[in-house]
Amino acid sequence: MKLAQMLERITLYEKLMRLDKPIGTLLLLWPTLWALWIAADGRPQWLMVGIFCVGTLLMRSAGCVMNDLADRNFDAHVERTRNRPLAAGLVSVTEALWLAAGLSLGAFGLVLALNRFAIALSFVALALAATYPFTKRFLSVPQAYLGVTFGFGIPMAYAAVTNQLPLPCWWLLLANIFWVLAYDTEYAMVDRDDDLKIGIRTSAITLGRYDVAAVMLSYAAMLAVLAYTGMKLGFGLYYYLGLGAAGGIMLYHYSLIRERRREDCFKAFLHNNWVGAVIFAGIAANYVWR
Repeated sequence: MKLAQMLERITLYEKLMRLDKPIGTLLLLWPTLWALWIAADGRPQWLMVGIFCVGTLLMRSAGCVMNDLADRNFDAHVERTRNRPLAAGLVSVTEALWLAAGLSLGAFGLVLALNRFAIALSFVALALAATYPFTKRFLSVPQAYLGVTFGFGIPMAYAAVTNQLPLPCWWLLLANIFWVLAYDTEYAMVDRDDDLKIGIRTSAITLGRYDVAAVMLSYAAMLAVLAYTGMKLGFGLYYYLGLGAAGGIMLYHYSLIRERRREDCFKAFLHNNWVGAVIFAGIAANYVWR
């Protein structure tokens, strides 16, 4: 294969893995970092932080490939996804399968540096990533399943640090489920018309005219669970300042999504990176200045 052809294939693989769109990796990473810092009492091992950061990137990339494999016949009929490499026929199913397998094995190689409990949970994480794309065929709100999938770095982090899954782990996972319900409903609002035509189920379709209210209620529930978690763990002012900043960002999202314009809903979805970031900043500051 000539160099130009090789570079073209690499570019297509990068697009298939969404390396050009890091928002998914960030939305997976922030809750994982919340859990790592809390489980380690603010002093996580930097090697472990590196393992989870790189592992998150690899597993998000593998999940994107798996998702496009499952949805390749649907994506061709959706405006936002019709040019994805698999939907456009630029990458073969065999290539995508090998790529997903390689990324998953790479992530598993990193997990082998952790304890047995974390290694065992990694198989659950893989199963969730592989099965999520199919939930859009039969679940009315597949975002709930995605919330568990996108939040599974939380129990993985607790398992790696503490070798157990205490109550705060489950509180963080619940908060993440509410968060994913909010931001992925914003995402689904972008594709609602196309999804209705092809028969895919999403929260935006199920909720109908209550979609905006549901997004804001999910945000509120997320903040309530995180506030309860902070109270039970004895967190201080900086943590709650982080939650307050996240609440302010969520109110900004309301101004974007209330008219249900596709571009603004997508902008709100992308902006959730800052929700995760300010909450993490509050957690980190809580341990630095407690």
